[in-house]
Amino acid sequence: MKKNKLLLSVVFLFLLAISCSKEGKEELIDIVVNEKPTDQPEEEPEVEAPLIESSPIPDNPQRTGNASVGYEYLISGNYMSSGVPYDAFLLGTSVNPDNRLNRTGDNANLPYDYTAITASNGARVVAPNCMACHASTINNEFIIGLGSHDADFTVNRASNIALLNSGIRALYGGEESAEWLAYDQFRKSIVAIGPRTITETRGANPADKITQVLIAHRDKNTLAWQDTPLVEIPEEVIPSDVPAWWLLKKKNAMFYHAIGRLDYCKSFIGSSLLTLGDATKAVEIDAKMVDVLAYIQTLEAPEYPFSVDSDLSLQGKQIFENTCATCHGTYGDSPTYPNLLVTLESVGTDPELSNHYTKSSTMNDYFMDWFNTGWFGTYGNNLQIKAEGGYIAPPLDGIWATAPYFHNGSVPTLEDVLNSKNRPARWSRSFDNTDYDQSKVGWIYTNEQTKVDKNTYDTTLKGYGNSGHTFGDHLTDSERSALLEYLKTL
Repeated sequence: MKKNKLLLSVVFLFLLAISCSKEGKEELIDIVVNEKPTDQPEEEPEVEAPLIESSPIPDNPQRTGNASVGYEYLISGNYMSSGVPYDAFLLGTSVNPDNRLNRTGDNANLPYDYTAITASNGARVVAPNCMACHASTINNEFIIGLGSHDADFTVNRASNIALLNSGIRALYGGEESAEWLAYDQFRKSIVAIGPRTITETRGANPADKITQVLIAHRDKNTLAWQDTPLVEIPEEVIPSDVPAWWLLKKKNAMFYHAIGRLDYCKSFIGSSLLTLGDATKAVEIDAKMVDVLAYIQTLEAPEYPFSVDSDLSLQGKQIFENTCATCHGTYGDSPTYPNLLVTLESVGTDPELSNHYTKSSTMNDYFMDWFNTGWFGTYGNNLQIKAEGGYIAPPLDGIWATAPYFHNGSVPTLEDVLNSKNRPARWSRSFDNTDYDQSKVGWIYTNEQTKVDKNTYDTTLKGYGNSGHTFGDHLTDSERSALLEYLKTL
């Protein structure tokens, strides 16, 4: 037994990010404020604000469910089908769970982002849950629905799989055991995605690439796993930031690029592709996801935990309503949200995530066909993948908590969002959740001349750019300060 424990003493690393990966977040797509002319003749015309080209996203009514049932399913449900045998997981992890979700039974012994489930053959296994990417801590407050801003995908999560395989064989008696069979699909998926989903910096999320790899190994109709990919998988990994769940109830399309249309619940099942057996299990999960959506729709943005200058905030509100509300909506007792998809030419932010779905390629064509004509697009309430190019101008509820900003997390603070000339080309942060800059609203960071290590964000890399959204550049320093103060209150 000591030998078995030694074999299993590797720290088991895996964080999944598919679902939901990917609803809109913090690209403050504002309309430019014209600077007030000083000492100019009255007859001289004012400079017009640049025209922002956008189109409204049609409403997509959603199924309804039970929020309390959805919460329990989210933190303890069997939406994963395969994983590491329970005893092996306990032996192989050094994480000390604090049971912050107040779970009972086997789950009380696990980190919050893992769940113990019963596989179809009766074996008890552990698999990652949605909290791996959709719950996080800021200023020592744990918030469900806050995207994970510190997950580390810079490593190959399959690097220790051989050691894990050996330990499970030794502990349970070979590959004919119920535990191995319940682990096998998880193993195959990790081997497939591990080397293909490595990001350049900590905090960046490869959710889109994880989805591409998993569907490349699954039949679009039966969802059955294929050991040999059905399509050639490109090497590049285009990163995204993890959006806040509480924004979803306002939106008519999921993800930054707005490609997720019609039924949201179907999109949630994408996370289960990691361990899914086949479409039979997907049908079971589909019936449960209506409750998960109902729970997500109850989430509200966290309140700013520090002091706010009320007078300055009122000034900022006026600036916001005159310059930002057209794209981002209004807030307060009668909120509005226009659901606009802004063109790449207008917003100017890094185009690679959007381009990945609008430029024809073997993988892109396969992706569209797989979702739209397979099980996800034809069974029951259909998911539709529709790529029109551009990015959603997102709701800004709780924007103070969702740094770093833009769809790829390339800008560390809101002040830098509103003043493009000051954005750092390379920057590092400590990943201490209390290193919060109350003045600039976002993470405290250090400018770097070169990429120091995995904690350095390098905006010169493909897909990691911080250009665009220059709409705040015309604000004066005092106007920008007032706007920042108001944004803290959303």
